[in-house]
Amino acid sequence: MPFRTLAFNLLALAAIAAVALPLSAAPIYAWRSGEPAASTLADRIAPPPGFERTPAEPGSWAEWLRGLRMKPEGAPVLTFTGAPKWRQDVHVAVVDIDVGKRDLQQCADAIMRLRAEWLFASRRAGDIAFNYTDGGRVPFSRWAKGERPSSSGKSWKTSAKADSSYPSFRRYMDQVFSYAGTYSLDRELKKAPVANIAIGDVFIKGGFPGHAVLVADMVENKATGEKRFLLLQSYMPAQEIHVLKNPAASDGSPWYSAAVAWPLATPEWSFPEGSLKRWP
Repeated sequence: MPFRTLAFNLLALAAIAAVALPLSAAPIYAWRSGEPAASTLADRIAPPPGFERTPAEPGSWAEWLRGLRMKPEGAPVLTFTGAPKWRQDVHVAVVDIDVGKRDLQQCADAIMRLRAEWLFASRRAGDIAFNYTDGGRVPFSRWAKGERPSSSGKSWKTSAKADSSYPSFRRYMDQVFSYAGTYSLDRELKKAPVANIAIGDVFIKGGFPGHAVLVADMVENKATGEKRFLLLQSYMPAQEIHVLKNPAASDGSPWYSAAVAWPLATPEWSFPEGSLKRWP
């Protein structure tokens, strides 16, 4: 084999190996720029007595959600303007992630943001793509090449420099927030049986308005087999992502029973049977 061909093949193999390297043991939260976490979701919210957290594979969506950084205990939920949300009685903790300066990152947007952040952190930026309300599919890979979609997502033109950086990713997400929402996300996700509810699933009602909340953690009582879950939401106007209380729990617990009694009542929305969805 000629030396030049051998060298090229070795370089190609090295590039593939670099992409395939295992992820760091510590989940990555790119918006924090390496700052250490004061506490995570798993640190802040303990399982109920007799329960333990369900297993989560290293590098998984479930592990990443459990490691979300939290704002200090007792923090209020702030809107995109910096003002407190009008209701401060629906949450038990606030996720330490920016909400932006515009009224964009609402309920479905916050869920898409978290999903995309995990994919970006997991070196899977090529898998980041969302449907617009008018039906177009908008992948980050095209945005990173300098292409820009129309408001329907069905046509594109090259109008920017190629940029796959994190700031470019955030600009892409703001664009997604402008033209996607519960209507599009509801149709993008697949129905999931509540008997098999899992971390990362979404309760969603698509519409104008609609609402969506994210299953962020799960626990199980090994003796009884009972499972419970936590829910995250943003809402209108755009506001910080927060862990919801369970309005059916007299003690203010945030844990919801996986044996759902429909409709699923959350502090600001009720979801009908059949509203549990999962990423394809």
